[in-house]
Amino acid sequence: MPENVQGEPLTDRQKYDFKRDLEEIRSLKGWGTELISVYVPPTKQISDVAAYLREEFSQASNIKSQGTRKNVQGAIQSILARLKYFKAPPTNGVIFFVGEVVTGNNQTRMVQYTLIPPEPITTFIYRCDSDFYLEPLQDMLLDKKVYGLIVIDRSEATLGILRGKRITVVRNFDSLVPSKHRMGGQSAQRFERLIEIAANEFFKKVADMATEAFLNLPGLQGILIGGPGPTKDYFNESGYLHHELQKKVIDTYDIGYTDEYGLKELVEKAKESLADLDLMREKRLVQRLLEEVRKNEGSLATYGEDEVRHATMIGQVDTLLISEALRKRRIEIKCPSCGFEGKLTVPKTPEIPQCPKCQQPSELVSDVDLVDELFELADSMGTKVELISSESEEGEMLLKAFGGLAAILRFSTS
Repeated sequence: MPENVQGEPLTDRQKYDFKRDLEEIRSLKGWGTELISVYVPPTKQISDVAAYLREEFSQASNIKSQGTRKNVQGAIQSILARLKYFKAPPTNGVIFFVGEVVTGNNQTRMVQYTLIPPEPITTFIYRCDSDFYLEPLQDMLLDKKVYGLIVIDRSEATLGILRGKRITVVRNFDSLVPSKHRMGGQSAQRFERLIEIAANEFFKKVADMATEAFLNLPGLQGILIGGPGPTKDYFNESGYLHHELQKKVIDTYDIGYTDEYGLKELVEKAKESLADLDLMREKRLVQRLLEEVRKNEGSLATYGEDEVRHATMIGQVDTLLISEALRKRRIEIKCPSCGFEGKLTVPKTPEIPQCPKCQQPSELVSDVDLVDELFELADSMGTKVELISSESEEGEMLLKAFGGLAAILRFSTS
């Protein structure tokens, strides 16, 4: 999969590719402890990794089973050969999964995966087992969207960033705004004015810090504001924030603290809102699709792979909707018997289909993941792609009723 810049959220395509690769690797099993997983962190010297593997190759000569010994040493040799393509590990490190996997009928085949993880690997790992070691990668599939956090009252403010499940404190500072005074008469009025001036300056300072922290933050999805009492709402509604950040405010939340603990409390309070955001966005897209499908004339929707592919190729598609659960291959075959050549979409299985013309065995010319192929096509035409989860009612409908593939159009041809 393509390398991801450290700290930036995965694109939808990177997330899909990574999830698909892990699904495939997780399904593979070996006869014995023959499947090798090697995690190389970015700080590890390639020469040190090679030396370690050569030592493991030597140790493997002591394995009693001839078949297991041969398979383990073959896998290590394969990884050593692949290491030669790296002068140094990539930014986030590199992972190798290599070994003989069971294919049925007492048959095996060699598989070789080289993955660039979306987040940095922290520890060198060598593991030889009956399945590939995927535990360090599970958390990398979690949502890593970025949100700005502001907790504020008249005495203190803390700014933070939520990235996935990790909260980072950006800034904490006291306001120096005096508390309310019990003086009477003109002195009280004058003191109240000074308090409001100090509060106004404090709010402007918080807003300036928010601009500095959030305005150019890659992948920023929204801003959450929390605090005790009415101060948070006054700050949100009084135009202190930069106008681009104001557009991204999701909501304000009642919390008890305005320090680092307050950031954690804010995220906890906003959990349902954050979960609903993606779900609602996906629901709106599928509901719009359904509205267009129901129209008798001038519909701005199409579905079915052939129809969607054609509409995309002529630049008619505005947004391509693809189910995250779509698992198919786009293959090109050639028939040596009748000369047929063509492209087909087939299930995600290793079998090569028979020639559709003469029903004789065919030869595989090319084989790509259907979703990857559609992403490439959409990119070439300037078409947006939305991956829709199958966990909502609308997402399940996209998968089951439309085959996991539909499009919202820029213009109608009917």
